Amino acid sequence: MAKTGYGKRVAADEDPHADADFAHLSPRDREIAVFVDHLHVGHAMGYKAIAAHHPRYGQQAVRTSMGRITLAGHLRWVKEHITVEDNSMRWVTRTYWSRTRRSEEWWADFVRRLHGKDVTEDYLAGLARVEQEQSAEAAEPAEESTEQPGTAYETLAGLREADARLPLSDSDCRSLESLANEWLARGARPHDITKALTDGLPSAVTNPGGLARNRLENKMPPKLPPKKAKIRQKAARRARVSRVIMACGLCDADERTVEIRGGLCSECIALIEAEGPVYGAVPDTFLPGPRDSGGDLVGAEEVIDVTERVEALRRAAGLV
Repeated sequence: MAKTGYGKRVAADEDPHADADFAHLSPRDREIAVFVDHLHVGHAMGYKAIAAHHPRYGQQAVRTSMGRITLAGHLRWVKEHITVEDNSMRWVTRTYWSRTRRSEEWWADFVRRLHGKDVTEDYLAGLARVEQEQSAEAAEPAEESTEQPGTAYETLAGLREADARLPLSDSDCRSLESLANEWLARGARPHDITKALTDGLPSAVTNPGGLARNRLENKMPPKLPPKKAKIRQKAARRARVSRVIMACGLCDADERTVEIRGGLCSECIALIEAEGPVYGAVPDTFLPGPRDSGGDLVGAEEVIDVTERVEALRRAAGLV
């Protein structure tokens, strides 16, 4: 998992998983896309992190496929400039995933809508997350309901990605948001909420909203000691996205210095295109032909058997 506030984020509500989700991708890209699609919200999304956990492909293969998946409209890296009420500022990079293939225009509109978003619960000061103590002001949840969804809502909405048996509706997420916010106020991370709600689910869940409410209430972590709660409340700062720009998903260059097309810079696009098509299996023309009982290629009297020639040269050189 990435640090709290970073890692995989779901860009929008999506339909349930289906076999045709990534049918437009090549076999290797499709396999990696399915792998990424099933990662939990908050999982690290760098190609090195994904390659470290993928059973079949290494860093270069994953990097190239991540580039192709980005160009296909499933993935975007966005840099958000965060301004805090104490006038401190910082840039953070978010990774947004969409199982549904999105157009360039859709992503552009999505990025525009991030401007002004309240990200207080995502704000990181050094290695510590600055959080709001929701119980400090009873009126605050009502105020937040008119703003863009925060971490609590996004965590609940992302449950369908973590486990398809918990596809919470928008009304479910909004009714449970205050409970999830209380978890965060007590020191829990979004990953802790996801884990508590998805661990040990029955084979069929008939009432996802009711089950989620029951677990949020019964597994609620203890309140912070008064001293820590006071320190946290004092440290809390409202934070908003004051600027949003697209970044290249492979080299981290952004719109301030390069042109971003399809989620990548032109240099990275050229590198991806130079790789050529990605095959799911080795083409027949690259495989050796059938051999007879003596080990010779059938019907290839005048064709040089490269494998045998190399072995002969190795024997002549005393290497075998």
